[in-house]
Amino acid sequence: MSIDSPRLIDALDLRPAMGAKLHRRLRLRFGPIAPVIILLALLGCARGPCVSIAGADGKPRATVAVEVANTGAERELGLMFRKHLDDNTGMIFVFPDAARRTFWMHNTPISLDMIFADAAGRVTGIVANAEPFSDKPVGVEADSEYVLEVNGGFCAKNAIKPGDRMDFSGFSPHASQ
Repeated sequence: MSIDSPRLIDALDLRPAMGAKLHRRLRLRFGPIAPVIILLALLGCARGPCVSIAGADGKPRATVAVEVANTGAERELGLMFRKHLDDNTGMIFVFPDAARRTFWMHNTPISLDMIFADAAGRVTGIVANAEPFSDKPVGVEADSEYVLEVNGGFCAKNAIKPGDRMDFSGFSPHASQ
């Protein structure tokens, strides 16, 4: 199967948004790789809900396939009773507003990193390697609208730190309740 890259770029017809001159330049420069770019974008969407984390400089650090907890009942259950969490997977807790959040590890047998982010998706703090089965409330000293739970050690492995930014794909980052 042959793909006509210039036609594919024309089909996207971005001229009104970017101007005809820039459109011609992009058509010449990216024409041969357009199918690859589109395929990668489609594959990313096919995976389901994801959270990508980039440094303050915009450099990608990690992408996590997530389960979305955006209702009170889903947030309350969280990852309790899970005995395993695959690499680069986790749960994103979506709250209706930004506030100080605390979590506990009651009935959670695996160590987790908790990444707290404000309404703009900026990482405000991290609880690293939360102790399994602990009833001690843990959190950060900043308001958070999102909390991403991943395997313990994930943040150190991927150099994730406060000031990094979360980007959401495959789901609406708004709480249902």
